Amino acid sequence: METDPSVEPFGLQTGDRNDKTRRHNLSAVLLHLHHNGAVSRAELTKRTGLNRSTVGALVAELEEHDLVYETLGTARTGVGRPSPLVHPNSNVAVLAVNPDLDAVVLGLVGLGGVVHHKIRHRLKSPPSAEEVIKVICQLLRKMRPVIEQYSVLALGLAVPGLIRASDGVVQLAPHLRWRNEPLAERLADATGYPTFVGNDARLGMLAETVFGAGKGARDLVYLNGSTSGIGAGVLVGGRALVGADGYGGELGHTLIRSTGHHCYCGRRGCLETEVNLSHVTLLLKRQSISEDELDEALFDTNDRKLKAEVRRQIDLLSLALAGFISIFNPEAVILGGFLGSLYESMPERVHTKVAEHSLPAVAQRVRVERAKLGSRLPIVGAAELAFGRLFEDPLTTAAQLG
Repeated sequence: METDPSVEPFGLQTGDRNDKTRRHNLSAVLLHLHHNGAVSRAELTKRTGLNRSTVGALVAELEEHDLVYETLGTARTGVGRPSPLVHPNSNVAVLAVNPDLDAVVLGLVGLGGVVHHKIRHRLKSPPSAEEVIKVICQLLRKMRPVIEQYSVLALGLAVPGLIRASDGVVQLAPHLRWRNEPLAERLADATGYPTFVGNDARLGMLAETVFGAGKGARDLVYLNGSTSGIGAGVLVGGRALVGADGYGGELGHTLIRSTGHHCYCGRRGCLETEVNLSHVTLLLKRQSISEDELDEALFDTNDRKLKAEVRRQIDLLSLALAGFISIFNPEAVILGGFLGSLYESMPERVHTKVAEHSLPAVAQRVRVERAKLGSRLPIVGAAELAFGRLFEDPLTTAAQLG
């Protein structure tokens, strides 16, 4: 069974001085560089808890396998020469995919979370799993000249649905109408890359926690809005909330308006039916819109109907956020996807309404903000999943690249 990074403890791994745990130490060093960027050998020694000579040997092994490289540092950490800076090699990369109702996004992401290239392929209708595989193969052919410049390890997918982590089967993606789709196996056969599939919201939370607005948080609520609805991830004490059957954190089906729109789950007024991108795109007369395009459309708009709809959705979203804050007592609430665009259009209204509906003692130190990774977030999250095997065994995985 492959490790799913979205349910592992978040944060820095420390090293182990036992020689038998060399692989663990290599992983700790590489993962730290991947999540935090270039640091000096001296600082790496301090943060991992290993001695200087051990860190030097580990860095040398990683460098020999082209996973890191060093440059001469400029800052002195004490008497003597500057400590070399160790960098993650962003030329070591993975492919990352986010399929949704209206588009398939394919990205090439290097170590350090660097997005080298991204393509958004619009769709006219919700795709079947077979159609998504065909689109991915087409996009890979289109990106071939770019891909050949990098050492590509694997392919990761962030899917809006319930995923069986052990084999990448999409058990249920209701908006896409997928059920029991062996997506990882089929894509691996079609592309030749080892393929891993995870839930888009949980992977988005992972990406935002290690690279974005949630960095360093141990208790956090993350909400992502897309054409498939609202997905969520909850971090409790540094671990993702999973639940008994792996379905924990389905916050999109929180009831917020009992007389509201019908939801596919059979109820009325679920959060994801009331706060819904389709209500906005209908007013914009658009069938499909990217997050960046939505930002532009909502910025300083003079359309009264659009403004009224945005205010309505913000007020209902804020009501739900106040409830989540009371339940989970998080350090931060992070809003991704179109929810981030709603927030960005009227941030003060969000803060005011959340405060109105919250218990002051619980909400007074919670920060509510937009995800920093923006439109890159789904593919950076999918990339974390694809990089998982490298961090489990850096040298063996790197050696397989030839």
